[in-house]
Amino acid sequence: MRYHVLHIKTAFPEEWRKAVFDQMLCTIGVDTIDGEDYYLPSEIWEQKEKLIRATIGVEYHMDKSAQLISVEACPDENWNATWEAEHPMQELPLGVKIVPHCAFGAGHHETTSLIVDTLLTTDLSGKKVLDHGTGTGVLAIFAKRKGAAEVVAVDIDEKSVENAKENAELNGEKIEVLHSSSFNFQLSAFNLILANIHRNILIEYMPNYAASLQKGGELWISGFYEADCAPLQEAAEMQGLTLIQVLSRGEWQLMRYRKGEH
Repeated sequence: MRYHVLHIKTAFPEEWRKAVFDQMLCTIGVDTIDGEDYYLPSEIWEQKEKLIRATIGVEYHMDKSAQLISVEACPDENWNATWEAEHPMQELPLGVKIVPHCAFGAGHHETTSLIVDTLLTTDLSGKKVLDHGTGTGVLAIFAKRKGAAEVVAVDIDEKSVENAKENAELNGEKIEVLHSSSFNFQLSAFNLILANIHRNILIEYMPNYAASLQKGGELWISGFYEADCAPLQEAAEMQGLTLIQVLSRGEWQLMRYRKGEH
């Protein structure tokens, strides 16, 4: 596959703003970030060049917090093989093995490990679990290892879906992995929903999460900073979800919610 690399100089005063910027470019099509180098398939660059240039130019030119310095076409090579060579298989608790490919969530990032550690102390026997934004599938696999009767994993990125399927097979776990940009699950379908995604996406999907939880079911969300907790709390309360725990690791947060019995 052909790739382009965008050299983007960033100077954000707060780390969370850099995370939002990176997430925005990932949503557009960037799939690998290495320092100030942002890699995306050449096909996407050719389709969305004007959008990317305009987005960076309009939103960030005033304070120069992000500047597109140059764009280069990379030599054609097997990028997935290069990534695998630099990111070997990860061995995690409960015998879980993860090959990360280019997807987020091999198990060691603070947001992922927060949820993994919480899963390790949770009995999910007989429960139905949804992992929304599954990435490598690591959280879905841990949920299955902790006794979940059924696990559904979904991601908007096709490469992540393929990676999650491979990791589920590698670990011998039966997980339904779906490629979807929408949220079309039945009402009261899940006992537990896991979502390790950007704050704005969590807020957008909060009504869907609440509707798809069974009474007494829980929503665990991560992927955000302490400053993001207030708007997330407001969105959750509007859907009748009760905050039962907040955990922190570094600057990252995990919030656990429960849907009322009535």
